[in-house]
Amino acid sequence: MYPDDVSHAAQERAVEVHYPTPIIPAAPAAAPLVPVQPASVPTVASVVLPDGRVVTGYAIEPAKPEPVADKPPVSRAAVNIALGGIGFGAVCGGLFLLTTFITALAALITQLITLAAVCFGGFVAVQIFKTNEAKSGITLHIRKAVFKRNHFNG
Repeated sequence: MYPDDVSHAAQERAVEVHYPTPIIPAAPAAAPLVPVQPASVPTVASVVLPDGRVVTGYAIEPAKPEPVADKPPVSRAAVNIALGGIGFGAVCGGLFLLTTFITALAALITQLITLAAVCFGGFVAVQIFKTNEAKSGITLHIRKAVFKRNHFNG
């Protein structure tokens, strides 16, 4: 079913290795440097070293950061408008939560009333539709009418 294992000669098993040739990107054309003359000639400073030698050169001034532009003051009206907007958003959110709470509370009360009505109605139905043997002497007064042992006394 499978071909017989054939061992190959050393020359056939040799692997030819190919090394990739790196690609060197072309250097972008460098912009020619244009010499810039200083606006003013700096003063020449001379320093006397401890051994008596005198070194003369240009003084290097420390780099000074550019002055920061003054920010325009924020107007009081803009601050009041922003704070008023934040307060208005907070009030609207609070009112939304309050109305949601009231709605949920009303739904809960409605469900409790419905549950009480169903339980009471079930109790009444059980008392009315009981067989005569199982009935007790419970009297139910509904709208000034009396139901007692399947007899209506109005």
